[in-house]
Order: sequence, then C-alpha cells, then structure tokens
Amino acid sequence: MHSPSTPPELVTPVSIHADRAAGRLSIVWGDGHETAYDMLPLRWLCPCAYCRGEAGLPGWLDSAPVLTDEQIRLTDVSMIGGYAIAPHWGDGHHTGYYTFTMLREYCPCDDCTRRRTGHAATPTPSVLDRHEEHA
Repeated sequence: MHSPSTPPELVTPVSIHADRAAGRLSIVWGDGHETAYDMLPLRWLCPCAYCRGEAGLPGWLDSAPVLTDEQIRLTDVSMIGGYAIAPHWGDGHHTGYYTFTMLREYCPCDDCTRRRTGHAATPTPSVLDRHEEHA
C-alpha cells in the first residue's frame, strides 16, 4: 500500500470519478490534492504482467504499440480492496491493478511533475507578453 513514512492522506482517495464521455479519471485525495488522468496516459501506466512484462521478458507496452480508440476507451472501473482500482478497457483488458500509491506518484499535474523531475517549470511567454516586450 504505502510506505510507513508516507502520510495516509497522500494515498487515500476521498473521491474517484470516471468521466467516460470526456475520457478522464479524476481523483481527489485526502490532503485535498486533485489528480486528473486522460485515458491514453492512464492506459500507458498499466502495471499488469501482460503490459509490463514478467520474468525478465518485456511486456506488450514495451513494443511501443499504437493504441486504438478501443484500447483507451474506459468502460468500467472496479475497486480492488482499499488500495487500488482496476480499469476495464474497451478492448476487454482489465487485469491492471493501479494502486493508489502509483496513481498519486504519477500524478500528471504541473506541481507533481516538477517534484518528480526536480525542475522548476519554465514559463512559456504568452503572445501578449511577447507583444508587450516589443511595444
């Protein structure tokens, strides 16, 4: 589940919402942080043996497949105990258990991405900013 040094509120969701029409999975964590996954990156995170490999053999995702619309269409989400979810995909795949720890660790928001990479975000100047520079 989580390491003893990780506060439980960081890896305990208080709400999980699968918006199938928008293709997004949203999680609100116990500490108030919000995570939103688009379906394509979520499918690429699949931790199952088929997708990730096992016994030293590469998994299917290691072959860099082009994922079809059915492979990234979320049809259902099942709770696995109190520690994970198992998305069900349009192609029938459903064996990946995405732990709450993993979902929080790979949160794609800007703050979490900066924390993982150790880099401060480089602001991209807007068109207005560039225009004002030359005014």
